[in-house]
Amino acid sequence: MALVINFPRISAKKLVVGLTIIAIACALGVVFSLIRIQQITAFNLAISTSKPPATDKQTDEARFATAYWLAKTERYKDATLIFMQIAEHGDTNQRSAVQYNIGNIFFLRGLAINGVNLTVKNEAEYLLRQAKTAYINSIKLDNSHWDARHNLDRVMGMLPATPTPGVTDSETPGIIMGNIPVGLP
Repeated sequence: MALVINFPRISAKKLVVGLTIIAIACALGVVFSLIRIQQITAFNLAISTSKPPATDKQTDEARFATAYWLAKTERYKDATLIFMQIAEHGDTNQRSAVQYNIGNIFFLRGLAINGVNLTVKNEAEYLLRQAKTAYINSIKLDNSHWDARHNLDRVMGMLPATPTPGVTDSETPGIIMGNIPVGLP
């Protein structure tokens, strides 16, 4: 016994119309894909030349590139604000990269004023401590971020040692005994 399947008869005219619609849809898809490829190329070119991108301005990548460009042009406050907006809703890798770049901003600012004169010593130390905090946050978010580890090491080498409470320079650090009652053996 043979299995016979009856297909509905389609006229040649209906087949041509259907295939024409499919061909037009495919052509439109190709055109939209080519336009998108050109936009992505222009976006990458703008980022590689440290310019704000003309397309995709509201994406995290565009805002990151804009903040990076602002930091390179020494507009640190604007760059930090944009980085902080990205850090609020980005994934772990994005937040780690944001913290790393914020650390770089503070580090560069601290290096720029460090050693200029004695009146800016406290400001330079503050900026370097902020960089240290940002690098630590970056490493907490992404433990494999070696650039952040390297920069943290450099910042730690530049910061003065944190003094132990109750110990002067002439004393050697020992046990600090705070809440021990007086008079007990």
